Parts: sequence; structure tokens; C-alpha cells
Amino acid sequence: MSGSEQHPEKTLDTYAVEGAQDEASQLTRRTALGSIGALAAGSSALASTASEQANAHPNLERTVARDRYAVGLERLAAIDGRDGQAVVESLKAISPDFARYLIEFPFGDIYARPGLDLRQREIATIASLTALGNARPQLEVHIAAGLNVGLSQQEIIEVVMQMAIYAGFPAAINGLIAAKAVFDRHPTT
Repeated sequence: MSGSEQHPEKTLDTYAVEGAQDEASQLTRRTALGSIGALAAGSSALASTASEQANAHPNLERTVARDRYAVGLERLAAIDGRDGQAVVESLKAISPDFARYLIEFPFGDIYARPGLDLRQREIATIASLTALGNARPQLEVHIAAGLNVGLSQQEIIEVVMQMAIYAGFPAAINGLIAAKAVFDRHPTT
């Protein structure tokens, strides 16, 4: 085979198509590089702004953390009362940081969100802890919390029974036993 048989001659149309493809490829690369440059510049500007704010307000980070903590303490008191605070206090002895995180994230961030009221949140929590089947102390705290936020004993029983369908009878039985223990400590009037 000769060289011309391996590479058939290109026509002017072929060169035109290849040229257009090269130009398009170069344009794509330039656009991508421009976008990366813009992202880098934007990221740098954001970092600079955050740095300026931190320098202007050196206690900003601590203030935000304190606000989350304060909100968390308020929610914890409204939801769990003394039972929740007892859990936090018991954790402080072994891990003060974890005790703080427990107040800031679940109670200061999640429980403080709009969209669900405290009754609805406790229904979801009781259901999920029942379904887990291995978190009886936390389940008991949240059953008591459910009572604190206005759930009736019957509503709690129904939530736990519903979990028999999705988590199985053993999980529901364990949940009902936990509920009985809480109801015995918190009789209705």
C-alpha cells in the first residue's frame, strides 16, 4: 500500500469541517478556562469578604455558636424538660464538646426549623427510634418529650404500633414496653 492509499486525499470540505471543529474545540477550552477563572475570582472574593467580616467582627463565630446554643437550650427545655437536660449533663462528664453539639445541631438547628411543629417532630422521632429497635434510652426520653409537647398516650401507642408494619413486631413490642415505662413515670391526670 502506498501512502496515498492509507490516507485518502482530503477535499476542501474536509479541511473546512476539521477547521471548524478545531475552532469550536478552542472556543470550548477558552470558555471553560474563563469559567474556571471566574469561579476562582468569585471564590477569592468570597473568602476575602468572609475574612474582612471576621476581622471586623472577631467574636462573630462565637456569637453564632452561642445563638445556636441558646436556641438549642430553649428548644431542649420546651421538648424534653429535665429529662433532656439530664442527658446533656451526663454527657458533659465524658465529652463536653459532644454535649454542646447535641444542643446546637439537633435542637438549635433542626428542631428550630420551620415546617413542622414540635408534636410532628416528636411523632417522627418516636417512630424512627422505635424502628431502630436499639435506642431504648433515647426512645424513652422522646416518648416523655412527646407527652411534654402535647401528644396523648394513645397517639404515642398508635405511632409505635404503626412501626410493626415497617420495623417488625419485635421493634414495636420493645417500643410499647418503653412507652409503658414512661407512662408509669408520667401518669396522666
